[in-house]
Amino acid sequence: MALPDRLHNAVKSLTSALDLLDAAVERRMQADAARGDLEQELSVMAEDRARLADDLDRALTKTERVERANRAVAERLDRMSEACTALLDQAPPEEPPQP
Repeated sequence: MALPDRLHNAVKSLTSALDLLDAAVERRMQADAARGDLEQELSVMAEDRARLADDLDRALTKTERVERANRAVAERLDRMSEACTALLDQAPPEEPPQP
């Protein structure tokens, strides 16, 4: 038995509306999944940032220690150079070798 035209058109409209609703639900699910992926990526990036900040802090601390040690060594070398100069100034002059 054939459906009356009005009922056929109503079923056709309902089917189209359901198809649009299915497409909207699918898009929403994809958007939610993408948002979840973005939130996860943001979380990973925040963890990476925190780890990099810690690494940078440790590197800066090491650099400061090396710079302090370098200054201490430079000061010691200056003192040693001055001491060597003073010793050389106090040494008797060398005599030329005898043939």
